[in-house]
Amino acid sequence: MPVMILVTGGTGFVGRALLRQLAHTGQPVRTLIRPSSQTPALPRGVAVEVAISALNDERSLRAALQGVDTIYHLAGAEFEGIRGNILETDARGTATLVRAAKDARVQRFFYVSHLGADRSSYFPVLKVKGVAEEYIRKSGMDFTIFRSGLLYGPEDHFTTAFARLGSLYPALFLPGNGEVTFQPLWVEDLITCLLWSLDNADTSRQTFEVGGAEYFTIRQALMLIMAVIGRNPTLIPLGLPYLRAATVSAQTLIPNFPFSTYWVDYFGANRVCATDTISRIFGFIPARFTYRLEHLKAIDWEKEARANLFKRKT
Repeated sequence: MPVMILVTGGTGFVGRALLRQLAHTGQPVRTLIRPSSQTPALPRGVAVEVAISALNDERSLRAALQGVDTIYHLAGAEFEGIRGNILETDARGTATLVRAAKDARVQRFFYVSHLGADRSSYFPVLKVKGVAEEYIRKSGMDFTIFRSGLLYGPEDHFTTAFARLGSLYPALFLPGNGEVTFQPLWVEDLITCLLWSLDNADTSRQTFEVGGAEYFTIRQALMLIMAVIGRNPTLIPLGLPYLRAATVSAQTLIPNFPFSTYWVDYFGANRVCATDTISRIFGFIPARFTYRLEHLKAIDWEKEARANLFKRKT
């Protein structure tokens, strides 16, 4: 069992879910929080150590890694919109963390990447994720990389984001022609894979492509989300260059616009993998997208959207 687990990105969507599960299993866990004047959005009621350090502050990282033998690296800047710098955070930050982890003799390094990650990709997020993967593979540490499909669940960047916009506006832009295929994965299924791999040596030095049990086009997924919240906005196809420009404008006008220009790139090409990877390797069947949208029900999404999208951070 590990002496201490460090989770980067513990205030994010996946990080909060992972911290809850690690604490529930009694694992000693510490999360890395970057310096900020904002109160960190850690999961409530979860006992976790906190270390303050930016990913590129190698001296502070060394202090944060004291006693750590396992890292779950989840931190990324893709959802920070115009405030984020994926090259600095995802690529250089990962390289710095890898160096510090190797010097600290960290035994296992887990990384959550994306389906389609490739350093030669046309899309910036997928290119940077591919670069980060290479830093990890060349580190000499025991690593496990999960290339994940689009994740969903409570407080996600996908279903709840579209629910907010769909509740406010009579029309939504559809990426491209709406026919790009993807494979949504319930966040708790990814967490199960991450935890199961912790004490399984067979996952060492492996890269797994994981997605849900079903393929959907973005048009189909949006129609399902809108049906759950009882809305029927018009879906307007828009080419990715124009959608990217519209997203930049929306980020300027709406303080907490839920999408970033990087997120738009997810729908530039099909992002799928084998549907049996999780059942074959990890021994369970991932949740079906249509059965795991309960978090969208019994919420006044229009009220919720007005309270959150236009609230300026202090």
